[in-house]
Amino acid sequence: MEAEHVARLRRVIGRLARQLNVTSTGEGLTPSQASVLGLVAVRGPIGLAELGELEGLNPSMLSRIVRRLDDDGLIRRLSDPADLRAVRVEITPAGQLVHDRLRDLRTKVVSDCLDRLPAATVDTLSAALAALEALADELKSAGSTLTT
Repeated sequence: MEAEHVARLRRVIGRLARQLNVTSTGEGLTPSQASVLGLVAVRGPIGLAELGELEGLNPSMLSRIVRRLDDDGLIRRLSDPADLRAVRVEITPAGQLVHDRLRDLRTKVVSDCLDRLPAATVDTLSAALAALEALADELKSAGSTLTT
């Protein structure tokens, strides 16, 4: 792919992420807090080390986010039966409600936008989904390679 197209793709991915992140503020969460809550909802109970790795957060930042979500009653800390020094987190019923509202809102925002686009553009986006998913997987692999 041409360098100009790579730069455009990178910029549009960033713009999409920023625009979707705005939806988390309606729940009083930062984008990072909403992302951590989402991962705990989907993958929990989950250990803090794995959570930090998946989110790409340093331990002190992750600790602050987990403390805030725990204080707000959205997640709870658990002892890890395999390692009593480790902590796992799981979503609470209140946290699940917040996660569901955020997911539904983001889905509605994207759906409403797609409804306003020409059918040919929507078809092109649908056809590109598999390629975008492959790119996301490759970016995740490249990110873990860069941090090791």
